[in-house]
Amino acid sequence: MNGRERTKTGHNISVVTILINLVLTSLKLFAGIIGRSNAMIADAMHSLSDVISTFAVMIGLHLAGRPDDEDHPYGHEKLEPVVAKILAVILVVTALGIGYSGIQRIYAGNYEVPGKIALYGALLSIAVKEWMYYYTAKGAKKIESSALMADAWHHRSDALSSVGALIGIGGARLGYRILDPVASLIICLFIIKVSAEIYLRSVNQLVDHAGDKQTIEDIRADIMGIEGVICINKLKTRVHANKLFVDVDVAVEGTLSVTEGHNIAEKVHDKIENGNYKVKHCMVHVDPFSKDSEKNANSKSGIPDNRTGVS
Repeated sequence: MNGRERTKTGHNISVVTILINLVLTSLKLFAGIIGRSNAMIADAMHSLSDVISTFAVMIGLHLAGRPDDEDHPYGHEKLEPVVAKILAVILVVTALGIGYSGIQRIYAGNYEVPGKIALYGALLSIAVKEWMYYYTAKGAKKIESSALMADAWHHRSDALSSVGALIGIGGARLGYRILDPVASLIICLFIIKVSAEIYLRSVNQLVDHAGDKQTIEDIRADIMGIEGVICINKLKTRVHANKLFVDVDVAVEGTLSVTEGHNIAEKVHDKIENGNYKVKHCMVHVDPFSKDSEKNANSKSGIPDNRTGVS
């Protein structure tokens, strides 16, 4: 999937969720006011925050899909995890707001008995927001978007908030009024946990974190399967948003001509970039094989002290 198709897919998903969220926010606000439920009114505000975060996702996907330019020769993909970090912070703020509201209500002991319409509003919200989570998460996995996945979890946090509202509203109607704020505190902790995971994943996409071990081993095996490659002196990977950069030094027979060595390097380059690793760019350096190369290949680091060759 190219950048334009990726942006279009993310945009279409975002437009659908924004429209549904606007309708849902209106219905929940109406149910909260008519049903005298503070929990449902707060839940409506949570849905409104989803609209804002989804707009941020659309902006992030648009910026990340821009082609390379003179000022950004490595592309704009890293703008997407930046947006994901912002959304993770929004999730934390939302969670803290839910938790603070729950603590206030516990200390105040001021609980109202909400009407049935608030109960129905909570049930509708749970069903719709869970569908939105699966719909958005499926799209996020398809286009490998950390920002869109963060938005999916924002939808789920809203569904969990509605579960808390449902428990609170149902408990209040049955006489157990404290259930609402207690459920809010539990939901708050869950959302904070998810937010931390999204934030850390986004950080890894911004600080040149290495690719996962299985991918590195698969790349290594593909390179060693190419005729002319004697060993790998050095193999480094770094995550670039949803892509991967690969730098590899391969040792070849020292008596080969520059042209022959270059042809082997091209085979390595094409094999990795055309594989299923989502590699944005693979840089190949060619070294003449020596005993030092063999020693480096068998060492833990695999990094030679002195290197010569052609790229």
